[in-house]
Amino acid sequence: QPYELRMLPFPPRALARDYLALNPLGTVPLLRHGTAQLTESAAICEYLAARHPDAGLSVGAHESDFAAYLNWLHMSDATLTFPQTLVLRYTHFEPPGRLQPQVAQDYARWFLARLRAVETAIEQQEWLCAARFTAADVAVGYALLLAAHLGLASQWGPATQAYWQRLQARPAFVRALAAEHGAALAQGVPTTPSPLLRP
Repeated sequence: QPYELRMLPFPPRALARDYLALNPLGTVPLLRHGTAQLTESAAICEYLAARHPDAGLSVGAHESDFAAYLNWLHMSDATLTFPQTLVLRYTHFEPPGRLQPQVAQDYARWFLARLRAVETAIEQQEWLCAARFTAADVAVGYALLLAAHLGLASQWGPATQAYWQRLQARPAFVRALAAEHGAALAQGVPTTPSPLLRP
């Protein structure tokens, strides 16, 4: 589907103040589609998958893995990405006097413990649910991308390592990274991923 990708300097609430008129939280991502506006990553995945069923990225309520699909979508942000934001914040983004190495270490361990659910699921199958690639893999894939940026990938199990390699090898993943890079260059935004823009 055609789309326009707008890139913002990180953090946008400080470096792109006009963005607050679109999203008062100042968070990314933001999806605008007609009159719809979504700011939650998992909700964006679910919305796009439902709006474009021909892509096969959603799992219908009539399918046996419907509950697993929804659970993985919501686990991606609430359980896998959230603790990593604390690792990032208290390792890199707070002023020196407010860095909290113990908090960062505790939440890294919390993330890695929860990641065992991915390891267990992916040991048995190529994708998380419904015997196919779905929006759940997109959402959980982002949590793995962030973890790789944080240097946590070496602590993943072998099935998760192989799963991450499969995700990165998908042509759509490669196209998405190229689109992101091209949009950043065209819009004068740094091409370094925001988790790596560390003081």
